[in-house]
Amino acid sequence: MADDVVSTIQQGYAFDGACLELGALVVDGAPRADAPVRVPLAMLNRHGLVAGATGTGKTKTLQVMAEQLAAAGVPVFAADVKGDLSGLASPGVRDERVGVRADAVGQEWSPTAFPVELLRLGDDGVGVPVRASVTSFGPTLLAKVLELNATQESSLGLVFHYADTAGLPLVELSDLRAVIQYLTSAEGKPDLEGLGGLSKQTAGVILRELVNFSASGADTFFGEPEFEVSSLLRRADDGRGVITLLELPGVQDRPVLFSTFLMWLLAELFEELPEVGDLEQPKLVFFFDEAHLLFKDASKEFLAALVQTVRLIRSKGVGVFFVTQSPKDVHEDVLAQLGSRVQHQLRAFTPNDAAALKAAVRTYPTSSYDLEELLTTLGIGEAVVTVMSERGAPTPVAHTMLRAPLSLMAPSSAEVLDGLVAASPLAATYGERVDRESAYELLTGRIAAGPGGPVAGGEPTPSSPEPLTREQEIERLEAEIRGLPVPGTVPAPKPQQTPSPTRKPRARAAADSPLDAFLTTAGRELAKEIVRGVFGTRRRR
Repeated sequence: MADDVVSTIQQGYAFDGACLELGALVVDGAPRADAPVRVPLAMLNRHGLVAGATGTGKTKTLQVMAEQLAAAGVPVFAADVKGDLSGLASPGVRDERVGVRADAVGQEWSPTAFPVELLRLGDDGVGVPVRASVTSFGPTLLAKVLELNATQESSLGLVFHYADTAGLPLVELSDLRAVIQYLTSAEGKPDLEGLGGLSKQTAGVILRELVNFSASGADTFFGEPEFEVSSLLRRADDGRGVITLLELPGVQDRPVLFSTFLMWLLAELFEELPEVGDLEQPKLVFFFDEAHLLFKDASKEFLAALVQTVRLIRSKGVGVFFVTQSPKDVHEDVLAQLGSRVQHQLRAFTPNDAAALKAAVRTYPTSSYDLEELLTTLGIGEAVVTVMSERGAPTPVAHTMLRAPLSLMAPSSAEVLDGLVAASPLAATYGERVDRESAYELLTGRIAAGPGGPVAGGEPTPSSPEPLTREQEIERLEAEIRGLPVPGTVPAPKPQQTPSPTRKPRARAAADSPLDAFLTTAGRELAKEIVRGVFGTRRRR
């Protein structure tokens, strides 16, 4: 019986092309180095799933895969939720456990550091800051973050549409608040005629959610210069792929924001990359950690866009691996697109756990294993694996002992991380925040000009504001308490971002010469030439 299992795995995982070596088959509790379990490099753009309970080895699996992808010249992107993946930048240490595992699975082990780029969201953490404009983020993803209902999401889309047509760049959250407040004021109401109305009640809900969003620290994530996703597709001088790690500090405080921001990156890749069809190896492999947050309370429209992105992005040469605790966390339409599965131990302590276990078993091809029992008894660093073969068929299910990482299985030291940031070629482009004239400043000038002053399209500004209703008074009080612009009045000076003690102050874009003025105007005109992607994200072309 054991010989039959070994023979089945040997034949099922015998591929002609380049592969990632995952580990070795386990038979009767012992790994068989003569029955390696691997995944074809050419099939990694067919996506995959890495799942398992906390502490079962998911992060080390990501590390093993990222190392081999980089060695093959494939760039990698991963969200580093706990900071452990930063160990990829430092050579590993061969202790007794590492030596025993490497020998058991037939792995040639030597300590190796890999080329790593560190990114951070906004101004907090270690790495080069990643920012996006509100316009680029788009109404669909922002509605997901703000947890808006369908009516509120539709109204938010109307606000974005108005800002586009009126030439009001939405760069920071303060720009979006200013546009919403303007459209619900007496001055702004006529601008929405013919486009549909924006009720004060809906506007009030969106504004309150934006206030809470800003209070959570989200302001630092929006701004310019905007991160170009082409920066993820880099190789080091020695030809190895660069592993880009996005630090996610405090993910427990803003979980939906982080998962949605990752979705923004994926949507940007979908919009920006050309069609390439099937390649011998992917252009990028994207590890989407904490994937369950993406699907929680998602609208039908959001899920439809997500499924479409996952289905079509493989033709752009991008492979996506969702990382979560259980296959049940991933929507079934997305799960159906995932060709490779690496399932670590699942726990069945509660009825919900038992249901998740049964659901996970149903996602695997038929095998000789009692998967319900096996999935609950896997050891740390073991997994149940099936991948897509070179001919597009699922491989036999294999109880696998995974390889040991060659890099450090702990966070790299502060000295190593600081050195990576200092040497980053991206720091010069994205290191300093730039504040150009956007919707906030344009509307401030429009209101300050008074009746008859300049507005978008050269039309006069309507006259005096109406008396405030009780609802407006409440909104006004809330805005004053939080230090925000008051609806229907001239906004206060645009709040400045407080620079990090380790960073230079933000630079302000200026037009001090005729050439600068021309470029600024041309840039605003170019910004109007936009396309709408599946998530409503918008990019300058």
